[in-house]
Amino acid sequence: MEYTRLGDTGLEVSRLCLGCMNFGTGQPWMNHDREQSLAVIDRAREHGINFFDTANIYSTGESEEILGEAIQEYDRSELAIATKVYFPMGDGPNQGGLSRKHVLDQAEASLDRLGTDYIDLYQIHRWDDETPISETLSALDHLVEEGVVRYVGASSMPAWKFTKALYEADVANHERFVSMQCEYNLVDRHEEANVLPACRDQGIGVIPWSPLAGGFLSGKYERGEEPEEGRAASDEYTRERFTEDGWAVLDVVRDLADQKDATPTQVSLAWLLHRELVDAPIVGAKSVDHLDEDVGALDVDLTDEEMARLEEPITPVWNRDIGDV
Repeated sequence: MEYTRLGDTGLEVSRLCLGCMNFGTGQPWMNHDREQSLAVIDRAREHGINFFDTANIYSTGESEEILGEAIQEYDRSELAIATKVYFPMGDGPNQGGLSRKHVLDQAEASLDRLGTDYIDLYQIHRWDDETPISETLSALDHLVEEGVVRYVGASSMPAWKFTKALYEADVANHERFVSMQCEYNLVDRHEEANVLPACRDQGIGVIPWSPLAGGFLSGKYERGEEPEEGRAASDEYTRERFTEDGWAVLDVVRDLADQKDATPTQVSLAWLLHRELVDAPIVGAKSVDHLDEDVGALDVDLTDEEMARLEEPITPVWNRDIGDV
C-alpha cells in the first residue's frame, strides 16, 4: 500500500480509502451480510489500508457499528477513521442539520457506535442553509478542543459556500476544514468546474466518493440493456450515467484495460490516482474479491496521452444540485 498526507495536514492515509456505505441493510444494493462486511474490513487492513470512511446516516448507524466492531482488534493509533453528520437521524425536531446541538449529539452517538473515544476526521455531510456556518464551525471547534475529533472536513457543496466556511474559520480562529469529499470520477467531472480549484489553492485534501460512478465504470453494464442487478437496477441516480458521453468514456476505459491486462475498475481508479489533487478515492467494495481488484489499480500506470484519451469525451461543467444526493 502507498500512503500520502491528507491535504496540508500531517495525517498519513492510505491511497485508497475504504468506504463503508455498502455495509448495512439500508438499501437493496448494500451488503446485508454482516460477516462478509467484517471480512472486507479485515482484508483492507491486510492490504495496508488504514483510512475508513462512514457516516451516521449510512443504514442509520449500522455502518458505523460494523466498522466499530471490526477495528477493535487493530492498533487504533494506526487508523484514520472518518465519519459524517448532517442528514436526519429521526423524525422529530433537532434530528438533522448542522446546529450546535445536532453536531454535538451526533458526534457522541457516532463515538458510541464506532466504539472509539475519538474520530480522526469529522465531516459535515452537506451544507446547512438553516444554520449559520459560524455556529457549525464553533461546534466542530469545541469537539477538537475536547479531544474527541482530530480534524474536520466537508463534503459536496458549491465552491462559494466552501470558501465562505474557510474564510469564517480563518477570521474567527476556528478549526479549518482540511478535506473535501466530493463526487469525482471519469464520468462525473463537474467538480473540476466547482470546488477542486479552491482545494488546490487552499491545500485541501481531496477524497472522492463514487469513484466508479455507482459501478458504471466497472463495465458491468451494457448499452441498450436494462440493468437487472447491481446498484443501477434500483438506483436512478446511477442510471443517470447511462449517457452517450458516459458510454464513450467507458469505451476508452475498456480499451485501455485490454491493453494493460487490467480491468475497467482498475483503469478508472488509476485515473483518479494519477490526478495530482486526489489523495484517496473512497472505494465501496462489497466483497473481498472486489477490494482485491480495487487495490490492483495501484499497479496500473497511465501515460499523459492515455489520461487525455480518457478525459476527451467530457467537458466538465458545474451543473449539480447536490443538496440531497
